[in-house]
Amino acid sequence: MKDLKYEIIIYWSEEDAAYIAEAPELPGCMADGPNYESALGNMETVMQEWIETATSLNRPIPVPKGRKLIFA
Repeated sequence: MKDLKYEIIIYWSEEDAAYIAEAPELPGCMADGPNYESALGNMETVMQEWIETATSLNRPIPVPKGRKLIFA
């Protein structure tokens, strides 16, 4: 598996009764799981599949931006 360096946001959803993971830089790329660890593991799989699908459709793959730290 590629070294995925995209930001992942994980939060609890009462509505879904699950942890939700999102990769904001990969539109529509989301996964879930009953606990934090499984949501993260599922997200790694979904991110790889997202990239493979975009590649097969000749769509651009966003370059990971990471976080910008601003010091005042």
